[in-house]
Amino acid sequence: MNRDHQGTGQRAESCVYLDYAATTPVAPQVAEAMSRCLGREGLFGNAASKPHRFGVEARAAVETARGQVAELIAADPAEIVWTSGATESINLAVKGAARGARGRGRHIVTSSMEHKAVLDSCARLVQEGFDVTCVDPDVDGTITVKSIERALRRDTILVSLMHVNNEVGTVTDVAAVGCLLRERGVVFHVDASQSAARLPLNVREMRVDLVSLSGHKMYGPKGVGALYARSSCPSPLEPQMHGGDQEQGLRSGTLATHQVVGMGEAAELARECLGKDTDATAALDRRLRDLLGAIPRSFLNGNQKVRVPGILSAGFACLDSEALLMALRDEVAISSGSACTSDRVQPSHVLTALRLSEEAIACSVRFSLGRYTTADEVDFAATRLSETVADLRQLAPRWAEEAMSSRQPEPCAQVQRWATG
Repeated sequence: MNRDHQGTGQRAESCVYLDYAATTPVAPQVAEAMSRCLGREGLFGNAASKPHRFGVEARAAVETARGQVAELIAADPAEIVWTSGATESINLAVKGAARGARGRGRHIVTSSMEHKAVLDSCARLVQEGFDVTCVDPDVDGTITVKSIERALRRDTILVSLMHVNNEVGTVTDVAAVGCLLRERGVVFHVDASQSAARLPLNVREMRVDLVSLSGHKMYGPKGVGALYARSSCPSPLEPQMHGGDQEQGLRSGTLATHQVVGMGEAAELARECLGKDTDATAALDRRLRDLLGAIPRSFLNGNQKVRVPGILSAGFACLDSEALLMALRDEVAISSGSACTSDRVQPSHVLTALRLSEEAIACSVRFSLGRYTTADEVDFAATRLSETVADLRQLAPRWAEEAMSSRQPEPCAQVQRWATG
């Protein structure tokens, strides 16, 4: 199936994929680069084996990839630490920074909208005697600099925030927060898993100390990630894995050369394709918003002005989101929220943090677009969504009650509200 930014002229015969925030398909160039590392003729050596050429060649490939990731975020290659993914990077950043700075204080600030890897790491630190303040977003899902400033204390040692929210797409002004924290000597960790392939990143200008990245969120392989650790970070990182001196002693374990090379290639492509990807996704995002806005009693969640194009949370009144997902599963791949918590039968903690009603949360789903999404796929998905919503509502008692009470369901609460947030 041919997918490009212009579309194919025909709808895809297979299921349309609109869940790029959960994971992205591996780019062909990435798969090719990885394949060169496999087999007897490939770079199968251990990058830590220095005496022979097999190890030297593997090491050279690893360092090339390190440079590619560093260039994506305007860092020094020596500041990039390889991990198994964003979850490990976050654990190393949050636990490592907190434990490394516990002599200066034990207070941590984060937000109630963070990835579970951040929230669960903070929960673990609470058991160790740390104190954690979770800042709530404003009503449209934005974490403000003022809210972070109000949460700071004399003993604050770490602030951890997500750059782009993985459920509603809201963007945090990390540069402004970084400026505030740099003046106070507080370590600043940013989860950039969703932003690395969607927004330009410059760790110097953002004034961040730690940045977690994920390979499979930027069209690279799963099972590999990276952590940017500023060389002049106010506090040393305490390693969370032990058993070797790899990665400057911060992350022990034999590196998976093929995965590392894949993430490096993906980072280079992300940097080269950023402008094209952003423009194409923004156009498709507008198209999807317009089509969803035509569905009666639909609404958007989160700030629609301070949002990255391509991650969209929408709700459809009098409808159960799980029923909608099941009805569309063979035709359109969307989700009810973060893939990392999709197995848990509980409301989205992100939408809960936005103070949405239980009913609004229960009828909300997430759409996320990416590099290979086409206009035809967006049109097909919106059409099938509209038809399925109408069919399911005919089975919904409340929808019938509203119709019988002469309270005719109105179209989306002014599509303009979608544009203004």
